[in-house]
Amino acid sequence: MCGIVGYVGPQQAAPILVEGLARLEHRGYDSAGLAVAGSKGSLRVAKAAGRVRPLADALPKRFSGHTGLGHTRWATHGPPTDANAHPHTDAEQRVAVVHNGILDNAHDVRRRLVAEGVELASDTDTEVLAHLVARSTAPTLQEKVVEALAQVTGTWGLAVVHADHPGEIVVARHGSPLILGVGDGEMYVASDLAAIVRHTTSVVVLDDGELASVSAGGFTTTTGKVASEVDVDPAAYDAGEHDSFMHKEMLEQPETTARMLQGRLDERFGTTHLGGLHLDPRELRGVRRVKVLGCGSAYYVGQMGAGLVEELARIPADAEPASEFRYRNPIIEPDTLYVAVSQSGETIDTLLAVQEIRRKGGRVIGLVNVVGSAIAREVDGGIYLHAGPEVAVASTKALSHMFLGFALLSLQLGRVRDLSVADGRRLVQALERLPEQVAEVLALEPQLVEVAKELAVADSLFFIGRVRGFPVAREGAQKFKEITYRHAEAYQTSELKHGPLALISPDVPTVAIVPDDELVGRNVAALHEVAARGGPLVVVTHEGVDLGDLDVTRVDVPRSEVELDPLLLTVPLQLLAYHAATHLGLDVDKPRNLAKSVTVE
Repeated sequence: MCGIVGYVGPQQAAPILVEGLARLEHRGYDSAGLAVAGSKGSLRVAKAAGRVRPLADALPKRFSGHTGLGHTRWATHGPPTDANAHPHTDAEQRVAVVHNGILDNAHDVRRRLVAEGVELASDTDTEVLAHLVARSTAPTLQEKVVEALAQVTGTWGLAVVHADHPGEIVVARHGSPLILGVGDGEMYVASDLAAIVRHTTSVVVLDDGELASVSAGGFTTTTGKVASEVDVDPAAYDAGEHDSFMHKEMLEQPETTARMLQGRLDERFGTTHLGGLHLDPRELRGVRRVKVLGCGSAYYVGQMGAGLVEELARIPADAEPASEFRYRNPIIEPDTLYVAVSQSGETIDTLLAVQEIRRKGGRVIGLVNVVGSAIAREVDGGIYLHAGPEVAVASTKALSHMFLGFALLSLQLGRVRDLSVADGRRLVQALERLPEQVAEVLALEPQLVEVAKELAVADSLFFIGRVRGFPVAREGAQKFKEITYRHAEAYQTSELKHGPLALISPDVPTVAIVPDDELVGRNVAALHEVAARGGPLVVVTHEGVDLGDLDVTRVDVPRSEVELDPLLLTVPLQLLAYHAATHLGLDVDKPRNLAKSVTVE
């Protein structure tokens, strides 16, 4: 992985490819490259380790051609070097390939090609595809690609150009997203809508196992797909007046959360409208367990969601990492509702977990943000998050929408069981207040800037919380570590004295989540244990919570109903991580070694 863009049409390809790659930088990458088919039946290739802009500045003046491919690579096979950057070509540079995914049998294919006299120029798995396509004697480029893919196993979203087939791009998908963009006498290829949205919103989303042939005059797919319009504002992919996408997306949360809740709350009956679940009340009552699956932040918010389900619906619920789920040969129960959570809807570990559940006859719904994504198409129903495009790698507004999705689901599950209409109305009213309360939390930003500066100088931090507060602490630690590169670890507050307390010192700050709930006394007692050992304390809490004579840095957030407090406790942790990273001079939108959409295992 990570980013693919292609163009064929009357315009010069290189500027369009460079622009598209720049718009894919949020996906994370460590090298970039272009291949353009010239008018005289040749390919020009430029690629290098590093960022897109230096590559673009170094392009030869005569890098012309009307068909081309671009790629940003996130290293899997081989380190980030010029030779390992995509596109990859055959020995005669007649074929160029860009590829997201991993070829599982690449080692065997490489060994066979070397035995047959092929000289390989890179350490990558992808390079074998270029040689396999070049060695095919099939008459059409699509048939050549089909022959090449028959010799490999693994996952791919790939695009191929061939000097002998000018004006054509062949693309294929198996486990890694690809879309086609339809313009006026020109066509686009991309792994993400962000790369092409300024040129067209008429797209074709390829399915797994699907191939397409693309030319300036149009496209054909192996399944006969037609294009459809996507409802998206291209301006949503611009940071505008903000210094970063992450900052923009955090500040959008009051508006976007209000949009997500619109039309979904029913105060009269104290419940929610979720027609996309495709579950009637009888089926909802038949659910005996809920299992949530997600990766990273989606897993942590899944833990918050599982807690909501248990509190409101009083049925067993838990969350686990989707990346581990299918490898333990899970028992799939017919009366369990499985919930797959993913911002992109393309997270490969979560997608594979969904497919495992469906193979075994389970019912699975999705909480995803991207309409038409792979997970959205695989599940039996779900809740679209409607957060709008999220560009920064670190998820903020989409994560808040995931929590809201669980709140809506839990409320509906609870109301078909034993949750009273009075409690339902109480929660509906609390949900209606949340957008305004999120705005109140964001208004704390000036205070949080100063707190973040103090935390940024620490090499290691603890985040702690109990019950509802523990997944909040886990998410806070995740945000902090992924964009500040500081070690941040989350623990249940009750577990401090079972080991981690040994690490508390004046050099190790602790960020404590202390909501005004039934556990406030025990939480404050634990803070005393940290303070007694000289550990600096930042306490995210509610106004009026008595922390005694503790010397702490206090951050007070608005109260919601206790079940919904985790959302308002999470937002300040986003701001803390963001301002700590900016204080350290780091690129918050593109943290090292990470990608927005993880499409390889």
